[in-house]
Amino acid sequence: MSRFMGLLIMISCFFSAQSHAEADIDQLLDHQLRRLHANETVDLKVAYQGKPMLFVNTASHCGFTGQFEGLEALHQRYKDRGLIVAGFPSNSFRQEANDESETAKVCFFNFGVSFDMYAPVSVVGSDAHPIFAELARQSRAPRWNFYKYLIDQNGRVVEVFSSTTSPDSRRIEQAIEALLGS
Repeated sequence: MSRFMGLLIMISCFFSAQSHAEADIDQLLDHQLRRLHANETVDLKVAYQGKPMLFVNTASHCGFTGQFEGLEALHQRYKDRGLIVAGFPSNSFRQEANDESETAKVCFFNFGVSFDMYAPVSVVGSDAHPIFAELARQSRAPRWNFYKYLIDQNGRVVEVFSSTTSPDSRRIEQAIEALLGS
């Protein structure tokens, strides 16, 4: 009888963990967002489900805006291995351009960003977009612009990197390599 109960407990734990993973991915990706300075809307669940991701809250007029260059380098380096890099402009720290076309110019023209960028969203507080509310629930809310969230294919935050951690840092590279199973 105790073997049977043990087996039932293991099966229950498996399905509970699976349900939790599905809840994480739904909370994180069950959204449609408009691309930055475009009419196209992206269903994040369709585009990103089952893929490792690096989500970043960005701002056009921040001392860390130069990190777009390093984020683009990460995108180019790891895109063929499945890593999604996505940027979410935000004025939550009052350093985003007032005009979306200016934000797009900073990203696409000034820094040559080719990874996914979305229309501005709030990233902190009670008006935080549900994506950032979920990131905060799993880890912590961004304390400034250019917080980087490394997320596994099940929608779970693996690691958070602050604004001061450069995209070309060894810490980020090691975490991505570990996630991708190099």
